[in-house]
Amino acid sequence: METIRSFIAFDIQEDAVLRNLSSVQTQLAETGASLRFVKPENIHITLRFLGNISPGLVDEIHTAMQMTEFSPFDAQIKGVGVFPNLRRISVVWAGIREGANELRGIFHQLEPRLRTLGFKPDEKGFSPHLTIARVKSGRNKAELAKRIEELKDFEFGSVKAECLRLKRSTLTPQGPIYTVLKETCRKSQKIPE
Repeated sequence: METIRSFIAFDIQEDAVLRNLSSVQTQLAETGASLRFVKPENIHITLRFLGNISPGLVDEIHTAMQMTEFSPFDAQIKGVGVFPNLRRISVVWAGIREGANELRGIFHQLEPRLRTLGFKPDEKGFSPHLTIARVKSGRNKAELAKRIEELKDFEFGSVKAECLRLKRSTLTPQGPIYTVLKETCRKSQKIPE
């Protein structure tokens, strides 16, 4: 049976933020470190990686997303960091300052609902971030660590989080291709004049 590699995320749609993410990727590339960058149009805030799911689960996951209560909010993207640490970098990320608590709140609402659908708890827990690069080898690691340290307070700008999306990830030799399967949007309430 065909399965769908999928995750739940908020997309980054603000051009200025995407330009800043791209600019930081260029600065990281200048270190000569062996990095595989996430294409700016593919950068997103992952709330939950689901792995391979059966097509029959798509609607049930969407229902769990629709039951999640949140209002549109701004997520401030600031700072560059790494997993697991600067001595052993495997992932380079952009941090989320303002909006991180809202993201955690959504994650904590989704998690028990996903569990009832048979998903195991996420062992790594939830740490709000945007993955911008993965490290392929130890080449020029010291230069990379130094550049990341210099970027630790870099301001990327703010994004509006209003559409929670269930996305398919199709792996290709050129990198993953993401498509939206379902979305749950909350629109800002306009105050009548």
